Amino acid sequence: MNRISGETALGLAWIIALVASLAVLFIGEVLGQTPCVLCWFQRAFMFPLAIVLGLGLWWRDGRVGRYGIALALGGGAIALWHMGLYVGLVPERIQPCTATGPSCTDDNQLVFGIPIPLMALAAFALIGALSALSLKDTRT
Repeated sequence: MNRISGETALGLAWIIALVASLAVLFIGEVLGQTPCVLCWFQRAFMFPLAIVLGLGLWWRDGRVGRYGIALALGGGAIALWHMGLYVGLVPERIQPCTATGPSCTDDNQLVFGIPIPLMALAAFALIGALSALSLKDTRT
């Protein structure tokens, strides 16, 4: 079985981060769906991932995956918390969303029937795994 190269892993991680960043911009700016508080926090980790991984690829920096792991862990933790809140594992009384802003748990959190927090968690997990895989490549 062929192993994926470090550069290919980083490229895939960057594509996922870029697509996820563009998707949330589309949801917020084109569809007009204001993000909830936890979505803003997740964006704070996803947007730099697209930039950092892209620059690492541009400069052929094989060690940029370590920054991808760190950002993916931070964003993944927030996405996991958001998912727990969405499915009811986290009590509503500690919900970070205000009464006047968008809810972290209502139907606006669904895109094509899939919860946004679940998509974010999957994206962060894939980016983290691919970033870690890129560091295993001995040629860099």
